[in-house]
Amino acid sequence: MSFSAHLPIMSTFAAASCESTPVTPDTQEKKPLKPCCACPETKKVRDACIIEKGEDHCRDLIEAHKECMRALGFKV
Repeated sequence: MSFSAHLPIMSTFAAASCESTPVTPDTQEKKPLKPCCACPETKKVRDACIIEKGEDHCRDLIEAHKECMRALGFKV
């Protein structure tokens, strides 16, 4: 028996990370997408608008982000 057979398998995902790891042949299953990591393009502009102008002035961007989230299967 080889020495490496006794070593624990380490996860390539950090607990709070949104980074994705490429799926390789030895990967058992793909991790589900977290809501915090979904739609980064719409989230970034939405957040910037809310910080600069306030939520009331960013309704279109908020709705665009919600639509993106819904398209990925999130219930918002």
